[in-house]
Amino acid sequence: MALLLKTHYKLAKASIKENRTRSFLTCLGIAIGVASIIMILSLTGSISNLVKSEIGGIGNDLVVVRPSSTKDSITSVVEELTSANSFQNSNLSISDVDTIKKIPNVVAAAPIAISNNTIITEKNTINSVTILGTNLDFTSIEPLSIRYGAFLTEANEEKSIVLGHTLSLALFNTINSTIGKTVTIMGEKYMIVGVLDKVDKTVSFNNVDYDNAAIMDIDNLEKATGSVQIQQINIKAANTDSLPELKKNIIASLTEQKHGDTNFSVTYGDDITHPAGSLFNIISGMLALVAGISLIVGGIGVMNIMLVSVAERTHEIGVRKAVGASGGNILMQFLFEALILSILGGLLGMVLGYFFAFLLSTITPFAPYISWKIIVITILTVIMIGILFGIYPAIKAANKDSIESLKHYR
Repeated sequence: MALLLKTHYKLAKASIKENRTRSFLTCLGIAIGVASIIMILSLTGSISNLVKSEIGGIGNDLVVVRPSSTKDSITSVVEELTSANSFQNSNLSISDVDTIKKIPNVVAAAPIAISNNTIITEKNTINSVTILGTNLDFTSIEPLSIRYGAFLTEANEEKSIVLGHTLSLALFNTINSTIGKTVTIMGEKYMIVGVLDKVDKTVSFNNVDYDNAAIMDIDNLEKATGSVQIQQINIKAANTDSLPELKKNIIASLTEQKHGDTNFSVTYGDDITHPAGSLFNIISGMLALVAGISLIVGGIGVMNIMLVSVAERTHEIGVRKAVGASGGNILMQFLFEALILSILGGLLGMVLGYFFAFLLSTITPFAPYISWKIIVITILTVIMIGILFGIYPAIKAANKDSIESLKHYR
């Protein structure tokens, strides 16, 4: 068996070498599809790791309460992350935060309410600025660094606001002399008490770009806008061992307060990455499907080259059958060649995919994500492509009549 496989390999190698250009173009068709899938999986893995690392940096004692939806997963995820529809029907309220704080093993609870408003200064006006409404527990859960000034405290929370690093530059062209100045939101003036250090997080489980956001007390946000929709409630637990029990207690307390309404979800651990993680998975799945089409096109290229090879080597097939080769031997010979072309294309695609992933990482914050699972899936996929698209030419070669094949000359 080993000798037979070695013979098939030598014959395939000789055929590929004899038609280098044709073989290279066939491999390139497979490589393009594989490279596309590698880039997509690498980008998705990188984004997922960014969100998980952020949660890991905050701590494993984090619990998040979000509004839930009865709609299908794709629709609900898209709506949750679309600014026009985001949590417009949220049933979470400020009183829910007070209820959660009374639950045993809860150290802190901070609401997250997002509003897009215009911020006006004496010299600049910026539209659609993200205003985050929260409470004084926020910094004990989300460890943001203050560059200048201070965060919201009991002494300064009334009519006060904290600006993100980039937002401060956009409004005042500076970050070191904005403390004490005022901004106007919905006709109300707020004094700047702090400027955040540069956060530089492109992906956040809170769905907030802190560099371009402003933070104020949620009561002030409600007074300014008339109403607030709470996106989520972040909760810090006393210890990680209490998380399962704490989740049950939160669900029970909120259900009782809402008179049986359970239109909310309580998550901790890796589940916190929803809905951002779910959206990335949906997008990557759709992109992978498109990339898979190009991989099928590459497979058709393999089938085409193998059919041409069978036609050109009809006389060789007749000679091999005449000296005792069975139809199975002929089938394995051509199937082996199709597999080699597919695997070579897959290996080239992995190299190209990770090369472009590293190239992309130089202009984006997404470091390439390398996983043995991706490599194994890629190899198994190209083997399957080689078998699926190589089996028909191999069967056609195996079924050729030996006498008629011997009469055939190129």
